[in-house]
Amino acid sequence: MPLDQTFPRRPVARIDLKQPAPPAPTLPAQARVGLFGGSFNPAHAGHLHASQEALRRLRLDRVVWLVSPQNPLKERRGMAPFAERFASACRVAQADPRIEVSDYEERHGLQYSADTVARLNRRGDRRHVWLIGADNLLQLPRWKHWLRLLHACPVAVLARAPYLERAGTGLVAQRFAAARIDERQAHRLVDLPAPAWVLLHHRLHPASSTAIRGERKAASQENFT
Repeated sequence: MPLDQTFPRRPVARIDLKQPAPPAPTLPAQARVGLFGGSFNPAHAGHLHASQEALRRLRLDRVVWLVSPQNPLKERRGMAPFAERFASACRVAQADPRIEVSDYEERHGLQYSADTVARLNRRGDRRHVWLIGADNLLQLPRWKHWLRLLHACPVAVLARAPYLERAGTGLVAQRFAAARIDERQAHRLVDLPAPAWVLLHHRLHPASSTAIRGERKAASQENFT
């Protein structure tokens, strides 16, 4: 079910799953939705853990994983095909019916997060918050239209070692210091006008897409030899 329609079921998928997904919770008239963009190359339990922290701390109704067709800042080499990454996200997201996997950017030919948020903001039945890892907050000034993104949607920065403390003092944090809210008020974030952001400290999960790819490559080499 496309992200730009209502939510009768989850996850969003062009790729059929072997088992039917459990029904999603009924959403209120104006849903509180976290948007979590990424390559998911592959998706793993760390993505699930971070999303569940956001659901709890921000009091969200739903988190949507926006699987990127191709991150402009990442090399195509080593990037699994979109269908493979999307399928991995669907498998991991099955653990929580509040998490939806979407091919929205691929379907609409969107490359930049600012354009995605601008398009989704046209809906009047949702309030969005952008979910981003601490590492991505540090490199946010390299993103296309990054200022437009910060002015379009509140942002929650999720803990990721070893970037968290640096993210709290980086360029974006300094420039938007007045827009930062106290972590104890994180549940208010989605209701605030942008720019507004919060840095969330939470238990870290050891899973890493880079590590998983490395392990797979090593195993493949061992099998080959």
